[in-house]
Amino acid sequence: MSVLKSVPSFEKSQFDALDEKILIGIDPGVNTGFAAYSRESRKLVHVATYGVLKAQDEVLAYWEKDKSLCLLIEDARKRKWFGDNAGAKRMGAGSVKRDCKLWEEFCNKNGIPFRLVHPKKGGTKNKPAEFQILTGWTGRTSSHARDAAMIVYGRGRY
Repeated sequence: MSVLKSVPSFEKSQFDALDEKILIGIDPGVNTGFAAYSRESRKLVHVATYGVLKAQDEVLAYWEKDKSLCLLIEDARKRKWFGDNAGAKRMGAGSVKRDCKLWEEFCNKNGIPFRLVHPKKGGTKNKPAEFQILTGWTGRTSSHARDAAMIVYGRGRY
């Protein structure tokens, strides 16, 4: 007879305060957007695009340095609109949905607090110049990295 193992979830609800010092935004996909935001300095400290495994290594490196962090993962499973080319976008969203599930499992396995956030309609896909004006980040970025940064940039307690 097998015993069902209960895996603890480290997911924070949308009503739980974000008290952590570092917020890490993740835009899942083949090219994973990664952004770290310091709530103390109120600045982006890291904006990049990685493969999934490299992004997870970066998260673990931050976690080793300071346990006061929370991942905010854009959850494509919560997206309800698709617009033009809806069929193609839904097909691509399927792999991103799988990636969201993998990130959820990664966080639970490593005991890292996380929140699955709803994609913001119109809150992503900023052009580099707009992004620089909004955030003050002057480094080179991809659209995926900018999307990840916009998930965490300026986040208050919630």
